[in-house]
Amino acid sequence: MIKINGVDLPATPSSFQVTVLDLDDAEATKRTADGTMHRDRIAVKRKIDMSWGPLNWSDTAAILQAVQNEFFQCTYPDPMTGRMETKTFYVGDRVAPFAVSRGSEIYWTGLKLTLTER
Repeated sequence: MIKINGVDLPATPSSFQVTVLDLDDAEATKRTADGTMHRDRIAVKRKIDMSWGPLNWSDTAAILQAVQNEFFQCTYPDPMTGRMETKTFYVGDRVAPFAVSRGSEIYWTGLKLTLTER
């Protein structure tokens, strides 16, 4: 369901949250002395928070490599538009706690990342 640069992620996130962000012009948006808010909204963007349960090493690496470029295309279900959307995003911090090793395989649990629309 979620694609990065047209390729399905190797594992479905256990948690997926879309935030709709209003971006305001910092200089033009302010409150007057009577408390009235004056806004100059310049854009509406998306932020996507995703996390996974236990993942094998190769799936963890594939997800992290998919989002390693400065910017990339992400296709996701958008709650506001009610359809699949493809937008340009960048990734913030990527947390990948080590879980356990079994034989020669390492499993990571709790991989988390946040995508922010460009």
